[in-house]
Amino acid sequence: MPWSWRYENAEGAAVSGPAEAFSSQADAESWIGQKWRELAAAGVATVLLVEDDRVEYRMSLQPAAE
Repeated sequence: MPWSWRYENAEGAAVSGPAEAFSSQADAESWIGQKWRELAAAGVATVLLVEDDRVEYRMSLQPAAE
């Protein structure tokens, strides 16, 4: 079952991003660990880790509020 990321802007609307597919959750998480700054700079506010069509979790790329 392939793993992939979906991308949302600050308003929660879907935005385009790299269409990578991964064979494991660990591979997907490793990749996002390397790419999140680039994605955030391009306007991605939130990413969703997806296995097939099931959302495993969502994660903000925005800095924590102080």
